[in-house]
Amino acid sequence: MEPPVAEDAADPTRVAARSSLIDSLKGCGLSGIRVDKEELRKRISMPQYLRVAIKRAINAKDVDAGVNSADLLAADAVDPPECPLVVFINSRSGGRHGPELKERLQQLMGEEQVFDLQNIKPNEFVDYGLACLEQLARVGDSCAKETREKLRVVVAGGDGTVGWMLGSLGELHKEGRYPVPPVAIIPLGTGNDLSRSFGWGGSFPFAWKSAVKRSLLRASTGHVCRMDSWHVSITAPAGEVPVLPYSLKSTEPCTIDMDCVLNGGFPDKVSCFDGVFYNYFSIGMDAQVTYGFHHLRNEKPYLAQGPISNKLIYSGYSCSQGWFCTPCISSPGLRGLRNILRIHIKKKDSADWEQIRVPSNVRSIVALNLHNYASGRHPWGKLSEDYLEQRGFVEANVDDGLLEIFGLKHGWHASFVLVELISAKHIAQAAAIRFEVRGGAWKQAFMQMDGEPWKQPLDRDYSVFVEIKRVPHHSLMIRAD
Repeated sequence: MEPPVAEDAADPTRVAARSSLIDSLKGCGLSGIRVDKEELRKRISMPQYLRVAIKRAINAKDVDAGVNSADLLAADAVDPPECPLVVFINSRSGGRHGPELKERLQQLMGEEQVFDLQNIKPNEFVDYGLACLEQLARVGDSCAKETREKLRVVVAGGDGTVGWMLGSLGELHKEGRYPVPPVAIIPLGTGNDLSRSFGWGGSFPFAWKSAVKRSLLRASTGHVCRMDSWHVSITAPAGEVPVLPYSLKSTEPCTIDMDCVLNGGFPDKVSCFDGVFYNYFSIGMDAQVTYGFHHLRNEKPYLAQGPISNKLIYSGYSCSQGWFCTPCISSPGLRGLRNILRIHIKKKDSADWEQIRVPSNVRSIVALNLHNYASGRHPWGKLSEDYLEQRGFVEANVDDGLLEIFGLKHGWHASFVLVELISAKHIAQAAAIRFEVRGGAWKQAFMQMDGEPWKQPLDRDYSVFVEIKRVPHHSLMIRAD
């Protein structure tokens, strides 16, 4: 039974078209008021001595190098900015506009407040740049203290770049360094689902020179909201080590919660990896297609010159991988994830694992945190109150401590879901998830986090476990709308 749709979403194609048009107009710089360049600069630019101190601390990878270079006498003669910003830009994103956008940002707010991710990593800014401001504040610099307290971060890049920045800022929670700066977005990626979810649009603006000023103004004035982030822990039999995306790191062998019965045995030697995602984790055919797309793009970068060409390549690769038609040579027993996958979940406010059924015809399973997926689509859908009550669901929100788990049957089903003619196959809402994957005849499974895929080797005798639990603290985002 397909879930009923709420009344205000009765015509999803019209709603999708209207929201897409509005996003396009916003992205093209055709909305909003005129922004005075000098007033904006005064509002967001740090005093020169602080910019120099931060830059020297980062370049030397030494907080003292920045502190010692600061002219503390200058602090008494200047006022802190109303809302200081720093921008991190992935200059390789956005096609040919990346370097031009970097130059434009430097003109608007000063070279030292714009960091190219090819040269300076987010963790270096946190470890040395922010630490320099904190150290200056401790020695009595009131301007540095207020700048640190009011600081906001703008990320010009795709979802992966935003996640990278959020992960680095998340370390401030562990170290007790507050406040944690909130994050705004200038979308330069292909899908830009994080950007869409917080009102920053889904594409790089055509009229970008004027739109950039408005984006910086909105970043300095926008409302700060909370977003759940999710920790992923993967435990696999020791042996072949997969090529991991940057969002996953090797860790010391970890313990598995044995509260539920294991399908496969547990080996003596294991390999463990962990990471954090903000939008989605998926396993199955969609991850396989993404993996092939990334592999092709890395081998032949000249084919991927922007979002439109990326999407064309992605669509073509979807067809070639059997997403729309399973090759005849494939065993019918291998077509669904049910053959290799078991799912246990913990519901909200529950300490017990509960096994849930994997639909027999599902070839991709997604655990979704945000409303947006696959370039602004809404696969979970806007569900009626009666259906929510019938299934024991609650209305999905980005800070509700729950992931929405849904399945996609094949490419045609996914296509209808992504144009919002139907909803995806609803499976569950969960506060924690455990995927148990056992190979059998399968040699590997494809997985991805926030669009970063990898090929996970499988074992015939032992299971691979993927546990997902909410990070204790929220990530802070700035809304543009």
